[in-house]
Amino acid sequence: MNINPSRLQHYFEVSSGIGKIGETGMCRPAHSALEKEMFMHAKGWMEAAGLTVRIDSFGNLIGRLAGKNPDAPILMTGSHLDTQPYGGRFDGISGVLCAIEAVCTIAEQGIVPETNIDVIAFADEESWRFNKGLFGSRGILGKLEPGELQRTDKDGITREQALRDFGCDITRFKDDEYAPGTIGSFLELHIEQGPVLEKLNKPVGIVSGIAGPLLLSLSLKGMAGHAGSVPMPLRKDALLGASKVVVAVNEIASQFTPAPTVGTVGTLDVFPSSRNIIPESVRMTIEFRDIDMGRRNTCESQLREAIAAIAQQHNLTYELTVDTDIKSSYCADWIKDTIRESCQELGLDAPELVSGPFHDALVMSETCDYGMIFVRCKDGISHNPLEYASYEDLALGCEVLYQTILKMVNV
Repeated sequence: MNINPSRLQHYFEVSSGIGKIGETGMCRPAHSALEKEMFMHAKGWMEAAGLTVRIDSFGNLIGRLAGKNPDAPILMTGSHLDTQPYGGRFDGISGVLCAIEAVCTIAEQGIVPETNIDVIAFADEESWRFNKGLFGSRGILGKLEPGELQRTDKDGITREQALRDFGCDITRFKDDEYAPGTIGSFLELHIEQGPVLEKLNKPVGIVSGIAGPLLLSLSLKGMAGHAGSVPMPLRKDALLGASKVVVAVNEIASQFTPAPTVGTVGTLDVFPSSRNIIPESVRMTIEFRDIDMGRRNTCESQLREAIAAIAQQHNLTYELTVDTDIKSSYCADWIKDTIRESCQELGLDAPELVSGPFHDALVMSETCDYGMIFVRCKDGISHNPLEYASYEDLALGCEVLYQTILKMVNV
């Protein structure tokens, strides 16, 4: 094995203590002091191997290993270091730490790639703090939308203020965008976040494609009233309407089983949230994901019809907005073949599988060819403190990443 498994394990042990909750949980918000602390460790590891490292205006951490031809399209590899508020130690983090280890190994061996290699920890992939994620990957491609800097977190802090507090100069966004054609390919390692590899008893898998996410926000408005005096037929109960929307989302997504269509209501914010007041308003988040865009579009259409009918039935008004709408995407065949060749050289039989969760790779697919390596995780648990991948599996995945990078940069 070319990579250093002990050093890789050390990276994870350091990371697991920054934003730790409970025994194995993590909460490391995007653009936070905790993420900045983690960035400083990662920055030091890359600089020690000779990479040039910076934090850009979007809050991305980027380390560059210079290649022989600095004008050639680069290879970019990495993931993200922010976590869910009640998350685990490996989601996203694995992709950054394994990329650091793989590229630092290349540098330490004195190998000079044909092209530059950028190791990146993307800012705010997770989306929960400002209700719109994939910020850093969209940022470097010039795909941010109006009003994003004015989005607020639960404490009323705007994205703009969080970035300034992080040390970012938001007037330099344009300077930090990658010009079209300058990124030749993108490679991301990630834990599977599902049970397929474990069921197959395979430590590593090759991703065939990523399901497209449709993330929506719905506000339902009724009328507050005394819970003891307003007759049932006269009520305008926003929570009752919301509950029917929850059921509708489940039924709409379930109609396609066993297809990989999924639908989820993740949050409910009830106002005024008193036990003896009829709920006046509810804000909720809804999402559908599918690799098949036809099925996903059917889900959206049926949901809109269901919401309109529910609102009319219960005398509610509503507003439905789209937070994220990204098409599904398939990995480049040549990158899949390269990953497979690396696996075979290591004696690994790596199956292909679809990613239901979205990743920064999905955004990067809009500008370049991309590929993904999955590492087995216990019971398929993710976005949960119980999330677990063994250091042995992570080292194998990292070695596959290392070998694949070398092939992709013509070493």
